Amino acid sequence: MFLPFMRVPFHVVEARREKLALLIERHRYLPVGELCKRLDVSEATARRDLAALVSLNKIKRTHGGALADFNDRFPSFTDRQSSGLRSKASIARVAMGLIRPGGVYFFDSGTTIFALAEAFRANPIVPVNIVTSNLPVGELLSSLPEVNVYLVAGQILGRQSVLLGEAACKSLEFWNFDMAFLSAEAANREGIWNSQEMIVRQQLAAIRRSSRVVYCIDKRKIGATAPFLLRKWDEVDCLLSDAQLPLINDNEIPVTKFLGTHGDGAIPDPEAPRQDLPVHYL
Repeated sequence: MFLPFMRVPFHVVEARREKLALLIERHRYLPVGELCKRLDVSEATARRDLAALVSLNKIKRTHGGALADFNDRFPSFTDRQSSGLRSKASIARVAMGLIRPGGVYFFDSGTTIFALAEAFRANPIVPVNIVTSNLPVGELLSSLPEVNVYLVAGQILGRQSVLLGEAACKSLEFWNFDMAFLSAEAANREGIWNSQEMIVRQQLAAIRRSSRVVYCIDKRKIGATAPFLLRKWDEVDCLLSDAQLPLINDNEIPVTKFLGTHGDGAIPDPEAPRQDLPVHYL
């Protein structure tokens, strides 16, 4: 039986596109396939809706998905780098004690992790392999003798100095890390949080490939919250922070997970037995 073409009323299209814009605003990045699933539309319809939103300057297009104006509106890497310098330096000093010669480490995209890279450059621990999504970290460490630096694949967000996207997540699957150093936007009684879903996805990809994970979070972020939960406390290896122990206790953060820069908590043993897997180089 022949069914005539049915034109969707404009108010229905508008409502769908408004929902699409809200989804992208909330999640920052969503692949086209995920948008189709959430809106129950075809890929062709999703792409038409995305093009319409782009023409209205409501979103920005990326290859394979949509990225909201996180890169433009979120404080830039340079802006964030200048805050909390003393906290970041103290966290970096303790984190350096967890790095061992011959190891394979993931350095995350945050400015606290850049402070770790600065400390590492001043006193390199070699030989070592470092994989990073942090463009300034890669540039800073790439010239050091016996330090092999690898960047993940992905889209460059210039103001944030980071490589993000599905390609970046997939490229992490080639690696097995002795330890990952991750940053985050908040830590409270529920767990560790971050501001962007795509960053969380990338961090989860790194976590899956890591024997141990150290979350480097300064005291200003203790007790705060952010849109996306990265890890609950029963999934956390170690929180490294310059926060004082009373602040940790007030926010009901497990002391067994806490490594403080003031000597609070127990330093995780980097040389404890681990499951050794082959390291794959890109």
